Amino acid sequence: MLNVKSFFEKNKSKLPCIAFDILAMPVAWIIVYWFKYAADGIVSHLLAKDALTALSILVIGQIICYFKFKVYRGLWHFSSLSDVIRVMQATVVSVILATPFLHFISIFEVVPRRVLPLYCLILTALLCGGRLVLRYWTDKRHQAPIQTDDIVQRILIVGAGQAGAGLVRDLKRTLIYIPVGFMDDDTSKQGLELHGVPVLGSINDLPAMVLQHQVDLLFIAIPSANSADMRRIVSFCEASMRPFRTLPSVQALALGQVDVNALRQVSIDDLLGRDQVTLSWDKIAANIHERCILVTGAGGSIGSELCRQIMMLQPQKIILLDHSEFNLYQVEQNLSQEFPTISIEPILANVIDAVAIKALFQRVQPNIVFHAAAYKHVPILEHQIRAAICNNIIGTQIVAEASAAAGVEKFIMISSDKAVNPTNIMGTTKRVAEIYCQNLNTRVTTQFITVRFGNVLGSVGSVLPLFQKQLASGGPLTVTHPDMERFFMTIPEASQLILQAMANGSGGEIFVLDMGEPIKIMYLAEQIIRLAGKTPGKDIQIKFIGLRPGEKLFEELFHASEQLVPTEHEKLFQAKFREMNWDDLMQTMALIHQACELNQQKQLLHLLKNLVPEFHNELLPHLQVEIVEQPVGI
Repeated sequence: MLNVKSFFEKNKSKLPCIAFDILAMPVAWIIVYWFKYAADGIVSHLLAKDALTALSILVIGQIICYFKFKVYRGLWHFSSLSDVIRVMQATVVSVILATPFLHFISIFEVVPRRVLPLYCLILTALLCGGRLVLRYWTDKRHQAPIQTDDIVQRILIVGAGQAGAGLVRDLKRTLIYIPVGFMDDDTSKQGLELHGVPVLGSINDLPAMVLQHQVDLLFIAIPSANSADMRRIVSFCEASMRPFRTLPSVQALALGQVDVNALRQVSIDDLLGRDQVTLSWDKIAANIHERCILVTGAGGSIGSELCRQIMMLQPQKIILLDHSEFNLYQVEQNLSQEFPTISIEPILANVIDAVAIKALFQRVQPNIVFHAAAYKHVPILEHQIRAAICNNIIGTQIVAEASAAAGVEKFIMISSDKAVNPTNIMGTTKRVAEIYCQNLNTRVTTQFITVRFGNVLGSVGSVLPLFQKQLASGGPLTVTHPDMERFFMTIPEASQLILQAMANGSGGEIFVLDMGEPIKIMYLAEQIIRLAGKTPGKDIQIKFIGLRPGEKLFEELFHASEQLVPTEHEKLFQAKFREMNWDDLMQTMALIHQACELNQQKQLLHLLKNLVPEFHNELLPHLQVEIVEQPVGI
């Protein structure tokens, strides 16, 4: 039974709107009869019993339809096109549903059928018109003149699309922002108006329009812009010498978050990030859901984000392996709070501890292993050859052999673009790890898959945190060379690439991401300074310090001898590996173990050169030796 008191309490804020709609129904009915019977005694026809009965039936049916179509869900003061459409749909449907019933009780013998379409049209006009008038009045009221001119900011909006339209509507309701125009490259929009605000020209005209219209602040309203577009837009914003902000993303637009509060500072990710990659989540989930997953290096930048994305796919259990007690504790705590229902087992161990690794794998029997543990700091490893080889080569061998012995289905090794034509110890050790895993793949049932990508923004030891720290201390920002370039991606994107490669791989592949164009480190340093509101070379200096040991000016993603072929995923490429004689490879691996135990630095370098002939390290002449022994077949 309908609780009238409860109904009125629940809909108290909607009662004025409901009352308006109920009042509009007899008004529309009167207007219809006025059109129909103006010259023939309108009052007598209106007060006829059948006419009142028909109106009563329509009013009851329409109120029910209005609630069913959620006409009263939106705020009346901010009615939009979607609200108007709901009103039209509810009005038409209610009249259509009432027509058979009115026919059944013979109302149409007195009330002409032609009254209903006209009534429907006029009622819709009254209801929608009332809402739009109130919306217009609300907007005008918020545009009241301001006495204190110095707090008003004149705004120029970059982007006259859906996001720009939503933003200008919100700006017009504020007291501190006056939108003076749009800038858009679409020539069909230029010279037109959007919500009364003119589209002044293209983005190239931005600096001139800023001066001409005395603009104080720039808002970028193109959430779908890729990084190349953002770099271009930001360059013109910087040339205008005005502060600028941006809407966050196309996802925010989808969620309706297009307002002044959603605006934020442009971040370095906006300029260096790339178009979001569409992943085969069903295929990825099939490998992860309700499976036991083990991640080495789980406490690192890539490892921790990889664990988080794995947890979103609901594994049965995840094993977190890391040699850092603090990092392991931190990642375990974060994941436990975010995913309290999934079993998490933290393991404090080093990948070079063969006894611990083999025992762990035999006990937990993981289905999928992600090997993210590695030493990655190039300059440090140039002088720590033994440590680099022990961790990156021997550690990989130990984890790979334990995986094969435990019947792991897939082993995904995280590699680096520095493994291609390496000039440093880090890249060379990663290349040897690639070679070992690729060749082991042909001898065991475990599928060994390699993922190779460029620099990761914000990862531990990367250039971005260093720049941010130097900026906070007042500079200078240190750049090794003005021409140095690197490929960049975000930590989540790198983790997603790893998952996609895992799903696509069947063993023996090297997967390489389409990284787009490399970015100059000099450009990155300048943008970090500008985004902080400072001027490079004036407020914050940039200092060139020269190439560090093992560094290259340009990185590569694949070797010239590797046959790069496309895959079913448009952003993933596959590089064919070089098969090696297994006995020769294992003999060299045994010599690497022996040289590590004896701490024979020159012998270790010699063995690396044997396995990776393209390795050139001109910065370590004191360790270069003649390659005369132990040739390895390739």
